[in-house]
Amino acid sequence: MSLLESILTANRNFVHPGAFPPLPKNPKKQLAIFTCMDTRLVDFLEHSMGIKRGDAKVIKNAGNILIDPLHGGVIRSLVAAIFMLGVEEIFVIGHEDCGMAGVDPERLKNDMISRGVSRQAIETLVPDLAQWLGSFACPAENVTDVVGKIRSNPLIPPDVPVHGLIFCPNDGHLEVMVDGYQAEGFNRKQAQGDCFPVPDAAP
Repeated sequence: MSLLESILTANRNFVHPGAFPPLPKNPKKQLAIFTCMDTRLVDFLEHSMGIKRGDAKVIKNAGNILIDPLHGGVIRSLVAAIFMLGVEEIFVIGHEDCGMAGVDPERLKNDMISRGVSRQAIETLVPDLAQWLGSFACPAENVTDVVGKIRSNPLIPPDVPVHGLIFCPNDGHLEVMVDGYQAEGFNRKQAQGDCFPVPDAAP
């Protein structure tokens, strides 16, 4: 049985009409999580946070890396989550022992070529493979960096706190790297409903 067939078989056994009540699109806990696609986090990270189905918007990529900090896919998803789906807080969550830490771009390039990807395609589309991958040495530093980039993005409103945490994929504990409520750039007054201060009129 192929992997596709086994998944479809599992799905047929899983589906029970009427067993799962419909949920609204907006996250119940009004938060968005930006984290890594590591398989060790699946069905583990959310449970460690007390998050259930329907509670949060979850955005994933390899290494929870922000390659395009101005208008890339992650920012696009966060903007949609905030302005269209009621998200009020952002959690950037990296994890220990991340596979994107210390990636060897040259080795990856050779692996790609050995699997049939043309060298010309790589050199034309991603001439700086290391930058495109966004590899890093320290997961905690990456989280702090990503939080700073999201916080300073002009498309993210200042009344949305951006937190940074590191997750242990072995025992499930979380450690705070950045408390978004205390971070520079968070406008607590606006979060409480106050208006932005009006700048003085030009003389």
